[in-house]
Amino acid sequence: MTQTYCIANQKGGVGKTTTAINLAAALALAGHATLLVDLDPQCNATGGVGKRPVDVHPLLVGEPLHQRILETDFEGLFLLPGSRRVRDVETLAHADSLQTEHVIEHLTDGTKIFDYVVIDSPPSLGTLTQTALRASHEVLMPIQCEYFAMEGLTQMIEVIRDIMQSSPHQLAFGGILLTMYDHQLELTQEVDEQVRDFFGEIVFSSTIPRDVLVSEAPSHGQSVLDYAPRSRGARAYIELCMEILDNDSE
Repeated sequence: MTQTYCIANQKGGVGKTTTAINLAAALALAGHATLLVDLDPQCNATGGVGKRPVDVHPLLVGEPLHQRILETDFEGLFLLPGSRRVRDVETLAHADSLQTEHVIEHLTDGTKIFDYVVIDSPPSLGTLTQTALRASHEVLMPIQCEYFAMEGLTQMIEVIRDIMQSSPHQLAFGGILLTMYDHQLELTQEVDEQVRDFFGEIVFSSTIPRDVLVSEAPSHGQSVLDYAPRSRGARAYIELCMEILDNDSE
């Protein structure tokens, strides 16, 4: 059975797309056929694996989804590319309930051949992010270790809770991931304690360190597992992947 994860946070710059790319690559490295879905109009997930945005988003094309899925240079990792076309963004972002259900059905039916699907959603609370959440089994929320880490989380969690209540037995809270983690900074330790005290067990044990190699990798069209497989960042995403796989087996 396909397991679909939505990587979501309404704030930008928290490592959302980076996490989507590298988690998907780690799942593929673990031997699972994995699809990375780019639903962010910025299309950074698409560029981050060495591909270009398409003229029309695959979810808006009236043909089987598998015809629009691309192979990447990373074995076992595939991509449903994004589109920057304003018309596509408007259609997906302002779809009515019937259109939204059609998009979700199209995405769900077209990805059943994969073990895992990882969706990169926009940094917003809008319809497009909610569509990504409704199409997913679990939501993973990256949080940057900074002073305003908790800002806006209440709104995001309220959106997630509403979707969980409206779609019972579908969406679950997969966990909160601390990113840009620097053990040497007192602020990092304070944010870590604050988040874990407030959210408890839903915070992943794994953390993603500040690592310039993680930031450099997308500019080369690669995950950090490709670009710098022995780096701290690559090791951290592998540990996150192992934690998620362990949770799935329970």
